[in-house]
Amino acid sequence: MTKLYYVLAAALLIGLMTPSLRAAPVGGATPEANLPVLLDAIRANRKALVAVNLNLSPEEATRFWPVYDRYQQEMNAVGDRMAALVQDYIANYRDLSNDKALQLMTDYLAAEADRVKVRRSYIDEFAKVVPGRTVARFYQIENKMDAVIRYELASTIPVVDETSGGKAN
Repeated sequence: MTKLYYVLAAALLIGLMTPSLRAAPVGGATPEANLPVLLDAIRANRKALVAVNLNLSPEEATRFWPVYDRYQQEMNAVGDRMAALVQDYIANYRDLSNDKALQLMTDYLAAEADRVKVRRSYIDEFAKVVPGRTVARFYQIENKMDAVIRYELASTIPVVDETSGGKAN
């Protein structure tokens, strides 16, 4: 089996986890309440998928994982901001005022900028502990996992209805 198989298997696993966001509330739990559980599951699986797909030597692993853990901690902080924005949007999208819509978009773009900033800031750190090709592979794996997560998340988020909610605020 190729390493790409593992990435695709991860995509499938993540895809299977996200329907819990779309599920109707059970026992009073809202879809938004499932988001923290989903994020924890994704984060736990993410490291395992990176480990399987990078195939680091023991020496590389000893140097790579501490940098990865710091990187992931910063990425998780950005991810938590994004999750809060999604939860805020889902809770308010039916009656979303123009001002609230613009604020959510501003906050979303700021979080996206911070995500890119963290990724850029770690390229040199990763390059100090593993070869450049491994760094590139790591970022490719990250991008593939993010693409699957974003696709699944996008399917759960309703689009703003231009005719409802706030007027010309």
